[in-house]
Amino acid sequence: MFDPTLTEAQEALIDTARRFAAEKIIPVAGEYDESGEFPVDVFKAAWEVGLMNVEVGEDYGGLGLSTTDGRLIAEELAYGCCAIATSMMANHLGSLPLMIAGTEEQKKRYLGSLTEDFRFCAYACSEPEAGSDVAGMQTRITQDGDDWILNGQKRWITNGGKADFYTGFATTDPALRHKGITAFVIPRDLPGVSTGKKENKLGQRASDTSDVLFDDVRLTKENLLGAPGQGFSIAMETFDKSRPMIAALCAGLIRRSMEESRGYALERKTFGVPIAQHQAVQFMIAEMVMAHEATRMLYLKAAYEVDNGIKRTSTSAIAKALGADWAMKSATDAVQVFGGYGYTKEYPVEKLMRDAKLLQIYEGTSQIQRVVIARNFLMRS
Repeated sequence: MFDPTLTEAQEALIDTARRFAAEKIIPVAGEYDESGEFPVDVFKAAWEVGLMNVEVGEDYGGLGLSTTDGRLIAEELAYGCCAIATSMMANHLGSLPLMIAGTEEQKKRYLGSLTEDFRFCAYACSEPEAGSDVAGMQTRITQDGDDWILNGQKRWITNGGKADFYTGFATTDPALRHKGITAFVIPRDLPGVSTGKKENKLGQRASDTSDVLFDDVRLTKENLLGAPGQGFSIAMETFDKSRPMIAALCAGLIRRSMEESRGYALERKTFGVPIAQHQAVQFMIAEMVMAHEATRMLYLKAAYEVDNGIKRTSTSAIAKALGADWAMKSATDAVQVFGGYGYTKEYPVEKLMRDAKLLQIYEGTSQIQRVVIARNFLMRS
């Protein structure tokens, strides 16, 4: 039975991640947001402390932590900066297809490389004309004797320009829709693999996002994940297991919005009293408190189901959809609490608002989550 009570070990993980966010992320988050640079020093420090790749199994040099453990860490990192947390968590997203469908040899080679040295991987699924519609992808994988030839373009790939290897998906025939999709894992230095320019984004600017291009890339059977045609099910299982991570990032951003608003509301005075005494401000902050509590419970429940092999796609979709929408509202209300000051870069809440928007878009938009939730409910026997 789901129980949100945390163990002493989990409380210690939270403390480690919280201190890292306070000491290493928050002091530099605004600077990296402004410049759009990739904060390599911060990521390397996180890798050295053991806050990256935490769910990679012990057989491959990782800590083998649970999904719940990983989500608790993600919330704390997102409290510091959602962009930095996104790039760190993207290593887990890129690893999931290997954890789900990789051979022992593939896991040792690729997952082991993430724990042996400081490096990134990326999950290459979205395309210019196929974002949330995974079955509509156009990237082609064509058999050539014992080999396969890969051609196509992936878009909006987190860590795309920094990854050492990619897990991704292509189709043998677009007309086959989901039945034609095959999963693969490839090193970045394979001939024909290249990346596009780094996207200049509204928010989450410290996270690297770019196109990944495949031009007659020759693959062998060692590059395939699972059997040909199994890619769609691998992608869907990946999303089921990764969406609690996005909900955890939402919880971190909501909590930061709420804490920043609390501090400002107790200090700022209008009409001779702190604005925290005005009911209109109290209501906005109360909404943030409720949103954080609910989002946290949702992502913990979704993570519990992943950890216990309970396949309920709707739980992770609900956690992601509500968490993202609440994060956007909380950040927008935080700007409102700060008034004109909130609209300037003097305070961090304008960054929270810009960062929050992407939470409603990546790994399936808030609208797509509702499609998933409705279909699961309506098809329930």
